[in-house]
Amino acid sequence: MTPLAAPIRVTILDDYFDTLRGLPCFQKLAGFEVTVWNDHVQDTERLAERLRDTEVLVLIRERTKIGVALLERLPKLRLISQRSVYPHVDVAACTRHGVILSSDQHPGTPSYAAAELCWGLVLAAMRQIPQQMAALKAGQWQIGVGSTLRGRTLGLFGYGRIGATVAGYGRAFGMKVLVWARAASRARAIAEGHEAAPDKASFFAACDVISLQMRLVDATRGIVTAEDLAAMRPDALLVNTSRAGLIAPGALVAALQAGRPGMAAVDVYEQEPLRDTAEPLLNMPQVICTPHIGYVSRDEYEIQFSDIFDQITAYAAGAPIHVINPEVLG
Repeated sequence: MTPLAAPIRVTILDDYFDTLRGLPCFQKLAGFEVTVWNDHVQDTERLAERLRDTEVLVLIRERTKIGVALLERLPKLRLISQRSVYPHVDVAACTRHGVILSSDQHPGTPSYAAAELCWGLVLAAMRQIPQQMAALKAGQWQIGVGSTLRGRTLGLFGYGRIGATVAGYGRAFGMKVLVWARAASRARAIAEGHEAAPDKASFFAACDVISLQMRLVDATRGIVTAEDLAAMRPDALLVNTSRAGLIAPGALVAALQAGRPGMAAVDVYEQEPLRDTAEPLLNMPQVICTPHIGYVSRDEYEIQFSDIFDQITAYAAGAPIHVINPEVLG
């Protein structure tokens, strides 16, 4: 490719709180014509209208799905720039329509923001922090007794970059770390001083806290079954800051209603943004819910969008980087 003439029209979707303009890395887009949308739209017609003159589209993780019906309506689009995994993007359709997908997979670099949020949920749930706060504001003085973490077993279902970071937090709190994952991941966990469960059933039965730490792909969709959850103890906690689809549909709500596990803390949902206040998880006193904020911090955004904006400037210079579908370059 040869360098492209400016100004290149860049559109950023789903920047809910107009955060990106205030990041230091946003200066990398000086000289580009940038439009930022702060709401969320998935309707194809409305997106096609918004993006009709867009050459470069910036996605914030998986908030908006990009499929063939939309790509067919965007003849000027040449680059989709994002970071991390891309199950929401039809890569084959991008290639057919001459659209480059650039996404930095950041090998070896975990999302510390996501790991910290996971640990925050563990502490909040085990000590009933949100419930105790709400009770105090309602005029009640203590509503129950929580549990400490030291001496208990932290289970990690999956042991990737974030999982390994969460394992370190567990160790710092005096917990035993037990892992169930692919053979290679279990071997890595053992090499790093943790234990691996002999099988999936014993893993769910043995842990006081279980955190799901894996990507959602076809092989992992619904990998946590109703039987798995039923094996957990009545005083155990399940934490999901990864993806809702890892759990079989409806299984978590049914398990909580049955009392195994006794608690849950979730940051991810089948439909996002979740605006239905009748969602069962939002109305269960033993559940703590946050609105998919695992990776949402200013520090994490600076890291992510520094990469994304580098992808855009590299494209403008005629030398795209982090290209997922290199065949489109031909």
